[in-house]
Amino acid sequence: MKSRSPTKTEKKTEAGKGKRLAPEVRRAQMLDAAARMIVEQGYLPLPVEELARQVGASKGLVYAYFPTQYDLFNTLLEREIDSLLLGGLETASQVKDLEQAAVLCAMLYFEHVARSGPLLNILMTDLYMAGHLSPKVRHSCEAIAVRLTHLAARELPCSEEEIHAAIEMMTAIPDEAGRLVFHRELDQTTARQICHGLIESCLKALRAPEKVSVPD
Repeated sequence: MKSRSPTKTEKKTEAGKGKRLAPEVRRAQMLDAAARMIVEQGYLPLPVEELARQVGASKGLVYAYFPTQYDLFNTLLEREIDSLLLGGLETASQVKDLEQAAVLCAMLYFEHVARSGPLLNILMTDLYMAGHLSPKVRHSCEAIAVRLTHLAARELPCSEEEIHAAIEMMTAIPDEAGRLVFHRELDQTTARQICHGLIESCLKALRAPEKVSVPD
């Protein structure tokens, strides 16, 4: 659903609460505040009244920019994914060597989460968004996953189902390592080394699963 233009009443309300901001500035302000709130809260949805309070706007003005919370969260998802792609994830996923591609993608994601928090994970996994991801979000995520899946299928003695499961498990490594750094529960250098080592260990195990001993 497209956002509508603020009404005259909403514009007056906004003006009464402070200097009137350009629409793109106000929109970015709402997105930034929503991102902070989601990371702090850890789940969806958000209390719109609190979001409005944090940006110094009316609840009606928030809905003028984002008619539903699904619109708000998909916009945040698109912004997060675009940031990752422009930051190198698109290029990393196209590397022809599986280990290099996997490590590059994982470390780029780790640095992103360590810097910005686990916003992407919350938005993608919270049940509130089940069935409500925008086509653009789904396409962007699927494009990266398909590239890595095809690359892994050529190099690993695993079924496609096993590869999908492995990618999902390995995605959790940089996500958790980055989250610990973001919340200052682990220093970044140590977390980076652990993340890198675990990704390499996962790939090693997938290349020769019969050689990995699992205790009974």
